[in-house]
Amino acid sequence: MSQTQAPTTSRRWLALAVIAAAQFMVIMDTSIIGVALPQMQADLGFSPENLSWVFNAYVVALGGLLLLGGKLSDVLGARKVFSAGWVVLIAGSLVAGLAGNVAVELTGRALQGVGSALIAPSALTLLFMLFGANPKELTKALALYGAAAPAGGTAGVFLGGVITEYVDWAWVFYINIPIALVILALVPGVMPAGGPSTHSRVDLLGAVTVTGGLAAAVYAVVRAPEVGWDAVQTWLLLGAAAVLLSIFVALQAKGGDPLLRLGIFRAPNLAAANLAQMLLGAAWIPMWFFLNLYLQQVLGYSAFPSGAALLPMTGLIMVGMIVVAPRAMAVFGPKNVTVVGLLLLAAGMGWLSLVDAGGSFAVDVLPASLLAAFGMSLAFIPTLSTAISSARPEEGGLAAGIVNTSYQVGSALGLAVMTAVAAANGADQLGNPAVLTSGFSAAFVGAAAVAIVGAISAGVFLRTPTAPAPRQNRLPTNLSDS
Repeated sequence: MSQTQAPTTSRRWLALAVIAAAQFMVIMDTSIIGVALPQMQADLGFSPENLSWVFNAYVVALGGLLLLGGKLSDVLGARKVFSAGWVVLIAGSLVAGLAGNVAVELTGRALQGVGSALIAPSALTLLFMLFGANPKELTKALALYGAAAPAGGTAGVFLGGVITEYVDWAWVFYINIPIALVILALVPGVMPAGGPSTHSRVDLLGAVTVTGGLAAAVYAVVRAPEVGWDAVQTWLLLGAAAVLLSIFVALQAKGGDPLLRLGIFRAPNLAAANLAQMLLGAAWIPMWFFLNLYLQQVLGYSAFPSGAALLPMTGLIMVGMIVVAPRAMAVFGPKNVTVVGLLLLAAGMGWLSLVDAGGSFAVDVLPASLLAAFGMSLAFIPTLSTAISSARPEEGGLAAGIVNTSYQVGSALGLAVMTAVAAANGADQLGNPAVLTSGFSAAFVGAAAVAIVGAISAGVFLRTPTAPAPRQNRLPTNLSDS
């Protein structure tokens, strides 16, 4: 689509539906496999230690390659990279569903992560291309996009249970294929073409070092609870991560056309918003993960009631992101809304830490989870939009890749650390509800502490910029906002 030809209103909002579906699928693929894991373990021969890598292979590939996906979006064109990502996701879903052993299954999951790493940043770039000229519309679009994430997480849990019980675990992967084909059919008609940059190249060496560094760091933290934080393996992996990431930074500082222009972090609020997104992911994902375990392993819920129990929380997040957050930002500004949201998230998790082994959903879970969900809905959109709109227009894909990386890496590291905290306090003792509850409670306290750190950092580092007049085909430098 040329820059002089604006898409019709109906086509833009249909395009937004496709973009929201992309976010929905990226997050759903992290959660849909949870209920299916025991059956996959029995059929494919996973050891207890390796089973977690059905989740981690996806997250490591996704988090490690998001920067590359953002750069490719800027260099090759967002629509082209968006479509390519769905093709890779289809391939990964086929491999994962057809897998007959552990190695093939993990390869398929990693391929799914690669596809999602192409989809996520290009989807955000397309969103800004479609709505960036109108801050009011952009706020609404980002709210709908943001609401797709918790919807995908909850739908994944619920659909995983339905599919595993009534069909076959392989269909938790095959379900991606018809959805991807529909999206690929819609893309040419609704998405702006957005020509590629003719002056940029892809820094492959930078991509290798940053992906290797992030993967080594996540792998070290994920493995540490099993092998020990003081083990040689843990420190060798952390050391390798530090070396690779240092090489990456040195390459970016010297490169003529780097994967990550380090000067991008001089943009007001970009670094602060990414830090807030990282800490938000590190707090929210462990809360969601251990709440699901509490419902199933302590309260005795099966897969279906457990998924249904998360629906009120998801519904409130959607209302908060779509209705409340944009209005609150217009009145109080993104910084204040972010701080309040993170504090409410911390308060909700502090409340959840009081769960009892003989508790009930209505008393111990529902009110606290709703408070945490409302806080999450207030914090997510302001930090997301601030991080992306702070960048130069031609670096929208890169900014989207950075903020997605921040959230995903924060999620993986936060979950790994809180899993260690929970296990140290008894969460590994299945069949003992009282001890399990003590472990889950410790994880909720730890996640609440992360959210408090996020609120403090947002209060200290986020600025309140002055909004310039919006210009066509440019990303706004400030929103009033989500």
